[in-house]
Amino acid sequence: MSERLGVMPAQTVGPYLHIGLRWPDGPYVVPETTPGAFWIRGRIVDGTGEPVVDAMVESWQADPDGRFDHPDDPRGARPPTLAGFRGFGRSETDGQGCYRLWTVKPGSLPEPDGGTEAPHLTLSVFGRGLLHRLVTRLYFADEPAANSADPVLRSVEAHRRDTLLANPTADGFRFDIHLQGDHETVFFAV
Repeated sequence: MSERLGVMPAQTVGPYLHIGLRWPDGPYVVPETTPGAFWIRGRIVDGTGEPVVDAMVESWQADPDGRFDHPDDPRGARPPTLAGFRGFGRSETDGQGCYRLWTVKPGSLPEPDGGTEAPHLTLSVFGRGLLHRLVTRLYFADEPAANSADPVLRSVEAHRRDTLLANPTADGFRFDIHLQGDHETVFFAV
């Protein structure tokens, strides 16, 4: 008779996040000299509002034309027309829980049913104590028409949609991530 083995528990990221995943030019989705590039800056806080100083944010986004150089793009992979665009960024948090990404605004994405997704970035949050990455989206508050038509954003309870909006600043946008609490950021099961 064979024994049935149970599922092994997931392990948290642990204290080695910064050792194993540090990437010196990680925050730069585009080169520093890219016309129209801007900073997305934010802070990751826990349920009590304290900064999370040992976390990391990864971003994934379409290029300004709304395309991915990836086989999962249903229109076919296509290299970006923007020189140096890599579509991916990584930023660890500092001693105040702050992260930063240098990027450009992505284009809108077509939906299979003929609709359109608003310009957005997909963000993954990793940190000590998290069994799995947390996945959210960053939408741009200065895109109200596109945001109101976005099927994913419309699926979120109306009173929580603002947790997914990045607000304009002097040099880009601000997007704080609240892991828990009254203003908890919406996270998606992927």
